[in-house]
Amino acid sequence: MVETTQLDKVDVVKAAGRIDGHTSPDLKEAFDGLLDQSRYKLVFDMSEIDFLSSSGVWVLLETQKRCRRRNRGDLVIASANDNIQKTLDLAGLVHFMKMYEDVDSAVGSF
Repeated sequence: MVETTQLDKVDVVKAAGRIDGHTSPDLKEAFDGLLDQSRYKLVFDMSEIDFLSSSGVWVLLETQKRCRRRNRGDLVIASANDNIQKTLDLAGLVHFMKMYEDVDSAVGSF
């Protein structure tokens, strides 16, 4: 299940459990829905994510690319646990995505 919350001009997307081939389409749909509404400042709250597959990584990369197009916004990560941070590091995302300790810091970065 994917939840979205609006804080000021930033949208926080939160999911729980596994982001894999079965659940990544739901995450993509949530992000796409926001982008279709011209909402380009996104925080992905990963505090309850315990697994991220390559399909989830692709959703994050594709969403970030769409957010950044024409300097409209960004997708940043909040509250990723150590295992998720290792996955993001192995995928090379730590060099492309900003990561924050908590949602408040991530929202404040905009």
